[in-house]
This record gives sequence, C-alpha cells and structure tokens, in this order.
Amino acid sequence: MATRLSSRFLILPPAATTTTLRPRKPAKTLAASYRRHRPRVTVAVQAAPSGGAVAPAAAAGDAGLPPAEAQRLVEFLKADLPHLFDDVGIDRSAYDDRVRFRDPITRYDDIDGYLANINLLKIIFRPDFYLHDAKQTGPYEITTRWTMVMKFSLLPWKPELVFTGLSIMGVNPQNLKFCSHVDIWDSIQNNEYFSFEGLVEVFKQLRYYKTPDIETPNYLVLKKTANYEVRRYPQFSVVKAKGLKLTGSSGFNNVTGYIFGKNASSEKIPMTTPVFTQASDDKLSDVSIQIPLPMNKDLNSLPAPNTEAVTLRKVEGGIAAVKKFSGRPEEEIVVKKEKELRSQILKDGLKPQEGCMLARYNDPRTKSFVMRNEVLIWLNDFTLE
Repeated sequence: MATRLSSRFLILPPAATTTTLRPRKPAKTLAASYRRHRPRVTVAVQAAPSGGAVAPAAAAGDAGLPPAEAQRLVEFLKADLPHLFDDVGIDRSAYDDRVRFRDPITRYDDIDGYLANINLLKIIFRPDFYLHDAKQTGPYEITTRWTMVMKFSLLPWKPELVFTGLSIMGVNPQNLKFCSHVDIWDSIQNNEYFSFEGLVEVFKQLRYYKTPDIETPNYLVLKKTANYEVRRYPQFSVVKAKGLKLTGSSGFNNVTGYIFGKNASSEKIPMTTPVFTQASDDKLSDVSIQIPLPMNKDLNSLPAPNTEAVTLRKVEGGIAAVKKFSGRPEEEIVVKKEKELRSQILKDGLKPQEGCMLARYNDPRTKSFVMRNEVLIWLNDFTLE
C-alpha cells in the first residue's frame, strides 16, 4: 500500500449498525489519557489453577462474569490492546503466567512466549493494530475484532500483509486474569494450529505488486476474506472527465491536463494514484475517468478547470468490496473480475450497489506480472460482525 501510516495504533468504536472508519493515515498522537491513565486490571488474590490456561466453562449455577466485571474487562482491553505493538506494551499483570496463545501458525503456553512473539512481530513486521470492537461472548470469554497491517521489512519490496479476525480471550474465574487467547483469521477456513492454509496465506501476501510511491486515497481494511477485502474509504476529491469504457484512456488527457497546469490559475498539482474508471450502471456503460486529488487540497481552494469536459467532485467514500489482481487490465478480464466479485459478495450476504470502479496503479510500461489493479464495488448497509 502506497500510503504510509503516520501513527501506529488506533481504536475504532464498537461496530453497531455500521462501523466508523479511521483512515490509513491516523492522527500522529494517541489519546494521551490512554497512555497516562489506562486502566489496570485489579485481580483477586486466589492462585490460578495449575495449567489453568483455557477459558473454563461456567459451573452449574455459575452465571459467569458479573456484568460490571465483564464491562470492566472489556473497557480494559479497549484501552490496553492498542498498545500491543508500541513502546508501552500490554499490561502483563492482566494475564496468567500460563496463558495459552494460539493462532493458525504459532502457539505459546506461557506469558514469556506470548510476549516474545509480540516482540518478534515488532522487529520483523512493524505491525499496525486497529481494534474495532470488544464484547463478552461467553460466561468467561471476551472476543475482540481487529485489523493488523504488517510490513515485512526484510524483503526489498517491503510487502504489506493484512490480517483481520477475532481474538477469543478466556478469563480465569479464580483470579480474573486472561488465561487463553485464540486468534481466528477471516481469510482461511482451517484456523486450527498448525494450519497449512494459514502458512499459504502468509506467503500469498508476500508477492510483489508495484505500487508507485505517491499519494493514494486512504482506506482501512475492515475484513479480509480469501477472495476480497472490505475497505472503508473516507471522503476524497477527484478530477473527472467522461470516459468510454472501464479499461479505456478516453478522457485521461483532460484530467491529467488539469493536474499539469491546464486550469484557471495554471497551478500544477501533485500526481496521485490510482487512475479510477467508474461505471455507474449495471451494464458498465456509463463511464467516467477520475484521478484523486491530494488530501491536503480542498475543493474550494482548487483552481477551476479550463474546459467543461473536466469537473471537480467530492467522493463521499464509504464501504467497498475490493478484488486485487495483476496483469494488463483488459476489458474482458475486468468484466470477469467484476462478475466474480459481485457473485462472491452476494453469496456472503452483502449488498452491492450497481456499477463498479477499476483502479489502475501503474503506467502501461510496467511489466504486467507486477501490475496492481483493483475492482471495487460499493456496498450498502455493511455491518462488521
């Protein structure tokens, strides 16, 4: 992804009917109150049971965590987990010494291994962690939903790996410490350790896509499935002209002419990526070509176009399902990708809008096998669960 995150961590409010976006370039400072006053878990003095690292089932007549206690642990996680990979770190005292961690490709059976794994990820991947929600899901169980973006700095092209999913946190009823942590990835079916499917997913994300090192619209991946991503885009502005087809270049000279100074004040505007072509109807025939404008440019401060063929408009943003692919984006291929994506999101119970957008990140001289192309379909009424 071309846009760099200027802050490492971010809390998103709990998902209700819709989720609230934080852009890929979050604010540079975290809420200072979380760093200075994050709540600590107050625990009872009873010792944890030997090997007590799995979420226990409630005994007969045991209703589980009292509501106030469950809410306190939920609020603690909302304040503590955003520090998972920063210099503050998580509160070790909130976890059993024998806490058991498991995800599809790693597992640890004590707090030292758990923390060592976190430190290893910090060194190799420089993760960015986004907490979307935390809630009680069992008598002694709290589940969080998250997105983690990791840049693998050991490879020359520094690929970004994106994982979304759930963490199921078991609570020891005797001391109210977390005694288990099981991660479920959205992008695979087999989440049991050791998952060969999980290992393949990691290697798939190491492949090289050429993304120009220039500004691109911010977005946050809310959910990454095996076939597509669900992203939230904030509002952004574009310069727009009439096009003929999704993969065509008609109108491109008009929009680039505006950027390169053919406007009312002869102002040259920094180039961005990708080039969008948008079809607003189900036949993919009503097409426009668009180039995003820099985020620091307000529509009111931009120079007026010199020609009626060019317009400036604000894209309201929202939730989009996105399918990435390489190769030359020929019309037949793009139409096929759009049909595949629409079929997949309908199968998953999502509500697609008519039309689609094609995002082309590279100039035509780029080698086809490293090209980055994306088909986007805007969604209605999306809820992150």
